[in-house]
Amino acid sequence: MKIIVFGATGSVGKEIVKQALVNGYQVKAFVRDPKKIAHLSHPNLNVFEGDVLNPKNVEAAMQNQEVVLCAIGDGRAGKVRAEGTKNIINAANKLGIKRLVCQTTLGLGSSQGNLNFVWKYIMFGFFLKKAFKDHQLQEDHLFNCSLNYTIVRPSALTDGTITNNYKIGFDGKYNDLTLKISREDVASFMLEQIDKTDYLKKAVSISN
Repeated sequence: MKIIVFGATGSVGKEIVKQALVNGYQVKAFVRDPKKIAHLSHPNLNVFEGDVLNPKNVEAAMQNQEVVLCAIGDGRAGKVRAEGTKNIINAANKLGIKRLVCQTTLGLGSSQGNLNFVWKYIMFGFFLKKAFKDHQLQEDHLFNCSLNYTIVRPSALTDGTITNNYKIGFDGKYNDLTLKISREDVASFMLEQIDKTDYLKKAVSISN
């Protein structure tokens, strides 16, 4: 299967690329700076240099792909996620690609109730306010599109390993969480959604 990964040099994206190659996928990594992925060499890896804010770059990269995985980030700036995702959706519609798995963040929508005081009012309420709003608009684009999307909402990302030991699909009233999850687990979960329909056209929260 041919998959394209947007945000392929980000903390989750690079894990998606590595795990996808191990799992036998043909992977196209969409990157702004190829040097950041130069260390990774594999016969099934194709690196495409482009800007996710450039619709022509996005459409060119998505030619002949079957599944899109999106883990684009922008730190605190809050300018890239929503606009980039909109470009991906538009290109997918034009090219007839239906499956899209996209990472956003825990705290959006009904999952806001899972956040503690620090995350709700200090982190997302102040330090990461622009990034949070960017994620909100990103999800709006997804909810309003006709693609077979799955939105994955992880809690705070940590380094670790694939454990497959985390909570999935809890409602906003569930508070027994560490509010942490490894990037490796997030990437693994996102790849699992390619062939699953459990969370088709839904947002799913994951966290330890």
